Amino acid sequence: MAITGFDLSAARWRKSSYSNASGGDCVEVADNLPGVVPVRDSKAPNGPALIIPAGAWMPFVQAVKGAALRA
Repeated sequence: MAITGFDLSAARWRKSSYSNASGGDCVEVADNLPGVVPVRDSKAPNGPALIIPAGAWMPFVQAVKGAALRA
């Protein structure tokens, strides 16, 4: 399911705790919008954001933490 045309003006972005201090590898998420979790590259804040349905966010995070998605 693609979500397009979503208004992100109210998004409160926070940087991942896994981002490094030198500004590289930075991912930001906004978890204050109902029903979706936008994800963006903090080095390109005016660039595109990936809009993930909220119900899919936690299973994704749990899979990453559990190394299920590592090659």
